[in-house]
Amino acid sequence: MSEPTATRTAAPRTAAARPPAAPAVPARAAVPARATVPAPGRPPVPGRPAGPPGTAWIPVAAALCFAAYAALSLRLHQRLLTTGYDLGIFEQAVRSYAHGHLPVSELKGPGFPLLGDHFSPALALLAPLYRLWPSPLVLLLAQAALLAVPVVPLARWAQRALGRPAAAAVAAGYGLSWGVAQTAGFDFHEVCLAVPLLAFSLTALGEGRLRAAVAWSLPLLAVKEDLGLTAAVVGVLVALRGGRRLGLAAAAAGLAGTLAEVLVLIPAANPAGSFAYWDKLPGAGAGSGSPGTGAGPTDLLRALTLGLVTPDTKAVTLVLLLAPTAFLALRSPLLWAAAPTLAWRFLSDNPAYWGTGYHYSAVLMPVVSTAFVDGLRRCPGGTAAVRHHLAAGGAVTALLLPQFPLWQLLQPATWRTPPRVAAAHRVLDRIPDGATVAASNRLVPQLTARASVTDFGYPGSRPDPQWIVVDTADPQGWPVSGEQQAQLVAEARAHGYRTVADEDGFLLLHR
Repeated sequence: MSEPTATRTAAPRTAAARPPAAPAVPARAAVPARATVPAPGRPPVPGRPAGPPGTAWIPVAAALCFAAYAALSLRLHQRLLTTGYDLGIFEQAVRSYAHGHLPVSELKGPGFPLLGDHFSPALALLAPLYRLWPSPLVLLLAQAALLAVPVVPLARWAQRALGRPAAAAVAAGYGLSWGVAQTAGFDFHEVCLAVPLLAFSLTALGEGRLRAAVAWSLPLLAVKEDLGLTAAVVGVLVALRGGRRLGLAAAAAGLAGTLAEVLVLIPAANPAGSFAYWDKLPGAGAGSGSPGTGAGPTDLLRALTLGLVTPDTKAVTLVLLLAPTAFLALRSPLLWAAAPTLAWRFLSDNPAYWGTGYHYSAVLMPVVSTAFVDGLRRCPGGTAAVRHHLAAGGAVTALLLPQFPLWQLLQPATWRTPPRVAAAHRVLDRIPDGATVAASNRLVPQLTARASVTDFGYPGSRPDPQWIVVDTADPQGWPVSGEQQAQLVAEARAHGYRTVADEDGFLLLHR
């Protein structure tokens, strides 16, 4: 029906005479502090507490971590404190890839194929950068970036789950963690490629994104042969979270990949036709090329029980691993992803694997950090308990900081370049590009970008290099002692090497 005329012509529709507004909706009660805040571009998820939606601070935090790691590693290199073992080895590998060859390292032996040592084809990802800038600094900067990237997924998950203050604490805890500091402070290692993969995989698993968790974990097979076992653990955790077929397939792929690499691929490339590290495990005799020879059942039983926490060094490592999480990481099943790495390290007969030194704990840091976030989510006691655990973990991290390499950034000596460094470079500059050189361990990475270099005195090195350059004033003591180095230098002179330069303890010989 048409509207009555009187209604249509009553008055013009102006701002002063609009139709009555709809009744006002009563104001809602104040939103609790832990109300649901959806991620940008996503609908609200009922029951998921989260902090403020702003995440612009997270890449800034990651950038600060990158700057710290890069500054530490670059200053070590500039002060001649990086080494042929291992920066030189990995630069020779990446250099091979950059020139279209499979990786070889003269430092491991004449033309030694590195895929016969560790299976790490993922290093080829650095080849384009090295081709553009052939320098060991490429590796150090890439490692700094890869170590810093996990701040992003860790902080984003923590912020969605626990709020911004907790996310900041988690980011700082990871960024200042001793395992990351040790890795940044010791040359370059391929495991840095695994650190962001684990962070993305385990945060996805913690959030229930099972396909993403598997997708991020499987590339671990290309980083190092033992990491297939870590990928297998991720697959088992996915299966337990409800993705049974996906998880079991991923677990099978991880296990099969490790077995194929250790039993087939590495032996096929190794000049001795075997996996070189069986003798580091209990049950293998020295120099053994296969597992399970050299120890009886009693020895194996002890290694698999008391041997996992003794000597005390192993127990200390476990405590230092969990204490920065106030031991809350133990509440999370994500912590199982650390089991394969801890197992091979603690089962090994090599004491260097047991402690907190070197780079061996790098892959454990994202595992422990994600387990910490998950543990905080599961923590009884509400917000107060979360704050207490974060405070305790932060206090432990702060107390540990002076014991590990990041503390060097606060020391004036880090920013002073000793006068001997300039003398070293004047001596090294006399070596032509493309030459064959035997050098002291700390001089090796100063030359690997432009020469074929071996460690002076290392057994099995290519004989009769064109040049020998050694530090006689401050010998590192590896691979030979100072006395052995002096004896080898005397033998070289007896075989026709003559002194080209001798400045501030840096001796250069040529034949």
